[in-house]
Amino acid sequence: MGIHERYNLTNVINAAGTFTPLGVSRSPAIVGQTVAEALSEFFLIDELQDVASAAISQWTGAEAGAVTHCVAASITLAIAAAMAGNAPDRVAALPDTNDMPNRVVLPAGHAINYGHSIVQDVRLAGATPVLAGSAQQCAIEALESELRQARTACLLLVSSRLVGGKPIDIARAVRVAHDCGLPAIIDGAAQDMRVKEILATGADLVLVSAQKYLASPTAGLVIGRKDLVGAVRAHEKGIGRAMKPTKEGICGVLAAIAEREKADLRAWRSMQEEKVARFVQRANDHPGVSATSIADPVGMPFPRAQLTIDPAHAGMDAATLAVALRSGSPSVWVMNHALKEGHMILELVPLSDKELETINSRISAILTA
Repeated sequence: MGIHERYNLTNVINAAGTFTPLGVSRSPAIVGQTVAEALSEFFLIDELQDVASAAISQWTGAEAGAVTHCVAASITLAIAAAMAGNAPDRVAALPDTNDMPNRVVLPAGHAINYGHSIVQDVRLAGATPVLAGSAQQCAIEALESELRQARTACLLLVSSRLVGGKPIDIARAVRVAHDCGLPAIIDGAAQDMRVKEILATGADLVLVSAQKYLASPTAGLVIGRKDLVGAVRAHEKGIGRAMKPTKEGICGVLAAIAEREKADLRAWRSMQEEKVARFVQRANDHPGVSATSIADPVGMPFPRAQLTIDPAHAGMDAATLAVALRSGSPSVWVMNHALKEGHMILELVPLSDKELETINSRISAILTA
């Protein structure tokens, strides 16, 4: 009996990407084996963190790294590190920041909600989030104006679909933060395949999710300056106690990084392109559907399938089709950010050919019913 049958759980096909409410990703067997082994052993957790830091540094070229419970925890702890450093009295004081500079600036279009608002991650550290510009645009000058008064940090977001408004030049924003004497922290949760590129902007800390494309157990990675990473770890004795990584999480991260370093990413990318091409070819047979392969807008190394739905010929719009897919069995989830524009976007990275055929069969059945 499988785990879904054992606990009477909904069978899901996840074409929505590394989406937390669906369990994010699938881990390779070696990661699962490493996690199982770790669960039956004892460790010095600080020693495990040291090993993880060395592995993260080797993988990314950064000075240091640390594992947290998740990226939301990483944001809070990175802000705490920027405000309080590793001074024991300040670590113990948070989230009381009465004697500390506590203004954290982020572009208004980066104040996203990914299940909760990113500004709440800032507030959890005791800091005050300050939004620069508007949701439609944050000019560098507007960002700089707020940073001149901030005295804490600049928080920026790199995301394929969540950032709002006109894109901001991240490297230039980092330079402006440094000109103002402040560290730049970049939340790149789903951007682990681009972490070296993001670090090259000069960011002081880059935060990525280990359970997304790296496919480890749930964990956040804090990557960058040795002093700030050390301060993040110091807060494990403060507010970070509630955000600590597990032994199996850290060991799973180590196994996942080892797998990533062995991978032939060029061959992997070709495999993803071929998978999307096969799916798109089949999807174009559905009435009222025009399917194509689209690139990731911020440069992740794989395409997605975009199905443009013509209600006049399909008998329904994209949003209605997405609801029908989700309501059936198995429950098929797709990306929902472009449904209002008539586009149903699917990310196929973790899916098998059998699952792809199931999706196409379900679409065909719905549209021809």
